[in-house]
Amino acid sequence: MKVIISGGGTGGHIYPALSIADALKRKYKGTQILYIGTNNGLESSLVPKHGYRFEAIRVKGFQRRLSIDTLRSAVELFKGLYDAERLVRRYRPDIVVGTGGYVAGPVLMAAHLKGIPILIHEQNVLPGATNRILGRFAGAIAVSFEEAVQYFRKKDRVFVTGNPIRQEIMGGSRVAAVKEFGFSPELPMVLCFGGSKGSASLNRAMTGFIGRMSGGDGFQLLHATGEYHYRAFMEGLREKGISTEGKKNIKIVPYIHRMPQALSAADLVITSAGAITIAEITAIGLPAVLVPKSYVAGNHQEYNARALEKRGAAVVLPENRLDGDVLYEKVSGLIRDKEGLLVMRRAGKEMGKTDAAERICDIIVKMVNR
Repeated sequence: MKVIISGGGTGGHIYPALSIADALKRKYKGTQILYIGTNNGLESSLVPKHGYRFEAIRVKGFQRRLSIDTLRSAVELFKGLYDAERLVRRYRPDIVVGTGGYVAGPVLMAAHLKGIPILIHEQNVLPGATNRILGRFAGAIAVSFEEAVQYFRKKDRVFVTGNPIRQEIMGGSRVAAVKEFGFSPELPMVLCFGGSKGSASLNRAMTGFIGRMSGGDGFQLLHATGEYHYRAFMEGLREKGISTEGKKNIKIVPYIHRMPQALSAADLVITSAGAITIAEITAIGLPAVLVPKSYVAGNHQEYNARALEKRGAAVVLPENRLDGDVLYEKVSGLIRDKEGLLVMRRAGKEMGKTDAAERICDIIVKMVNR
């Protein structure tokens, strides 16, 4: 079986694509995979590191407002269609899989025009523009949330599979993970991070949050600022006279390189509401305080967060209501409510899907064998 996979721009599109590729190689020996992205996207470095053949096309995202950049993007789109058609014709895949991002558009359209079956995977509750358009032509649409089904016309082709996750997320030991980060296994641990790049608004709130911590809070905190924000965050603490020196219950780091272990150690997470994060915390049933980023396309993180809140798996704090005192009171209250955390944990696990990549692979094979 020969498969083209395309998706790019952000990790939210790339990591699910790589998980699907890995599952195909595991389950169906001899599967050949070509990944198509752009040279200036994150996929150009990530995909080769994972051992997959990578080809780039010329394409760029559209500005929402009409401008000279919109015209340039249109020109690039036609170049991308030309590049994609050439690669599809040369590679002759049995199926093409798209996981979102503007790069997937030309690739999937080129495949559709050649009569090659296409499958798209949507990570968020609110589908991106590319996937909503391509959903009209797709033979199958895999979505991560039941709430996403309503946005596609051909509902008989929509399958709720979940969002593929890293397998190392599952089965971690809390006691071992807590010790790895230098914390006590006797106290609950709160993990805080604002996505892979950090969040300025969450960091501002965490300055006040940490200022409220006295050492007798009944919990420990691991906060990742994001590498870009780390220096400014630490300077902000100093300016406010907040010191963490000697406080064994507080650790502040630029970035967490061993996120599966950090998630295993946590009893509660404070984070944004990106699709990968949502998939991972629901898979392990980790209670969450979600702070959706308001500036992302279509405000899709708000939709993701509300889906968890609706089922009782998370508490949502919008950015415009966020400050250190509000966050501290919410977290300290949740940590004290052990029964409430247990209910949230169960609700998250009911939502979580640990075999999403395998489900998508099965759909791919059925489409190829029709």
